[in-house]
Amino acid sequence: MKAGGAIKGWAGLATLLLLLLGLCAASVSLGAGSFSFAALTGGPDAERAWRLLLVSRVPRTLALLLAGMSLAVAGLIMQMLVRNRYVEPTTAGTVESATLGILAVTLLAPDTPVIGKMLTATAFALAGTLLFLALLRRVPLRTPFIVPLIGLILGGVIHAVTTFVAYRYDLLQSLHAWTTGDFSGVLRGRYELLWLGFGLAAAAYLAADRYTVAGMGREFAANLGLNHARLTLVGLLIVSAISAVVVVTAGGIPFLGLIVPNAVSLMLGDNMRRSIPWVAVLGGVFVLACDIIGRLVIHPYEIPLGTVVGVVGSVLFLCLLRSRRGRRG
Repeated sequence: MKAGGAIKGWAGLATLLLLLLGLCAASVSLGAGSFSFAALTGGPDAERAWRLLLVSRVPRTLALLLAGMSLAVAGLIMQMLVRNRYVEPTTAGTVESATLGILAVTLLAPDTPVIGKMLTATAFALAGTLLFLALLRRVPLRTPFIVPLIGLILGGVIHAVTTFVAYRYDLLQSLHAWTTGDFSGVLRGRYELLWLGFGLAAAAYLAADRYTVAGMGREFAANLGLNHARLTLVGLLIVSAISAVVVVTAGGIPFLGLIVPNAVSLMLGDNMRRSIPWVAVLGGVFVLACDIIGRLVIHPYEIPLGTVVGVVGSVLFLCLLRSRRGRRG
């Protein structure tokens, strides 16, 4: 029975991968400029078609894929560490803190290279997440919903401070770009940092068993000889770096780290080693599907990815809440 279940699980993952490849092909073929795969084989438009493919279409699709995969895994890591299924980088003040970090480095050192902005945003994101955890230790948590509520309040305060500073220094337009989640400007040379986020997500898979144990509580992890504090710090550093990389590249994407891990958890449970491949692939599918919707609704114009994910994600989140409540009932 276990072998049969494993075979079905791998078959389901293979089906999801095929869907992901189909969405990648659709994403590459969509855009304001005319493009066809047939033009790549030769003819007068071959050079233009290859340039469009390699400079714009493929980088954008890869950026969407890497951001979706890494953010979904980051959400799973955070949920395991906080031991709450309603927490992710956008409901814990992490993304808002990263945005504040980008604003700070823009004001104090505007000539800082992109990698420097990413490192600064990572430091701010980690500080904001640690502040979130410190608040959790001082507030009585009567229901699981109190945890994301505290994170949303903290994120709102940080966002208000960021908006005020941006207003004072005439940077509201830049702030809007950092928080929208728009991939329309992604070109070759502007997305490569996302490979770092993907690498961190892969590193989390290597330590998946440790984070599964850490998700069972500090005492349980200590009884098995694991350093819970160090695991938590490393996990939060991974989450912060992934969030910072995505914000620096294209802006924040809401709900992604919340919806995808919850959907996988309903199917596979809380074993991270088994869940991470599903979470990563489903995260890529979800982001690509939402981006394609945003590009088709008012073609040749497009709706930013963050807006589409916010609308679709809120509906799916309500469905997940109802599903989990039904299971408990």
